[in-house]
Amino acid sequence: MSKSESVFEMALEQLGDAAQRLNLNASTLRVLSHCERELTVALPVVMDDGRIEVFTGHRVQHSSARGPCKGGIRFHHDVSIDEVKALSMWMTWKCAVVNIPYGGAKGGITVDVTKLTKNEIRRLTRRYTVAMLPIIGSHSDIPAPDVNTSAETMGWIMDTVSMFRGSTVLDIVTGKSIELGGSLGRREATGRGVMFNALELLKRVDQAPSETSVSVQGFGNVGSVSADLLQKEGCRIVAVSDVSGAYYKEDGLPITDMIEYCKSSQNGLLDGFDAPGMTKISNTELLELDVDLLVPAALEKQITEKNADKIKAKFIVEGANGPVTPVAEKILLSKDKYVVPDILANSGGVVVSYFEWVQSIQSFFWDEDEVNRNLKRVIVNSFKSVWEMAEREKVDLRNAAMMIAVDRVARALDARGIFP
Repeated sequence: MSKSESVFEMALEQLGDAAQRLNLNASTLRVLSHCERELTVALPVVMDDGRIEVFTGHRVQHSSARGPCKGGIRFHHDVSIDEVKALSMWMTWKCAVVNIPYGGAKGGITVDVTKLTKNEIRRLTRRYTVAMLPIIGSHSDIPAPDVNTSAETMGWIMDTVSMFRGSTVLDIVTGKSIELGGSLGRREATGRGVMFNALELLKRVDQAPSETSVSVQGFGNVGSVSADLLQKEGCRIVAVSDVSGAYYKEDGLPITDMIEYCKSSQNGLLDGFDAPGMTKISNTELLELDVDLLVPAALEKQITEKNADKIKAKFIVEGANGPVTPVAEKILLSKDKYVVPDILANSGGVVVSYFEWVQSIQSFFWDEDEVNRNLKRVIVNSFKSVWEMAEREKVDLRNAAMMIAVDRVARALDARGIFP
């Protein structure tokens, strides 16, 4: 992949590979290569000191062929329409590969949240919500948390929509707090899904978790939960990182203590955490450590053609969306490494979002054991389907997952026909 290639072009390349293997109809590929709807808005916000700042927000719906669109909202200074389009396409495949009746969407605001107060973020969120009202809805497009957004953010969105509708609308977003109709197990769902995928992979190659060393890039919701649950399954977590730096301990980091520290630290970061025998390393060093399993759970394009040859981990489970570029993945596969793709690896969040949506519609809520049991069933069955497709078609796991997902969406398109 060239330096100038966009993230959306990266997503299109993956689609093209799957389409070629499926002998997909050219017209169907043409439809799937486009996003159904893109909305970009200017968001004027009155700041605490009285001045007005204008932020840019986006929402993209890639496909509604299999059901309402679904996807998170991220607040990040690097958010762009190109990124949001790619993420919305990946959400379509993610929903399809685990066979839940959603299509893909994504949203974002270009903002550095560390420079805003909580009140400013709340006003920005509500303004964005109103700007998105023409296209979001309980049966058309259901947002969720993503980078730098949370259950609290979803509560603000739900309340804003409810004020405009004149009644409480529980099913407009997922990832809400329990008090507002959220699902038990939702916060941990993406990380738990990463853990289930990692364990299924280890099982297929006859490697015990107790003999597996792990590095986790990113210590936000996905990375911290993945690290915690993998450690509880017997894995040794030797390195983790966030934007404050990377932390290494050969005989295993105290993940539970690190999670507790982040609950009260500035901006929820690991900066300042200390433990006996722990050293700080660079993010580059973390990615290139001699470990069995690497979980990139930060942002996209972390493993590229520049560093792919230096990756020593045998197993890569993508906690983030698009952390491995297509060229980098070819290098990894040429060295007999396994890459569990993002659309499968981190699908736990959207699976439990679906569970939450169903519960909100019915106003009938499940206990946490039921949520986790159903999540495990969906992830294990999906991994099995992808693994069997890879073996049958003699392709890697990403192409197998993409073939399953694209085929399901293409069949839905064919069954519906093109309007009018």
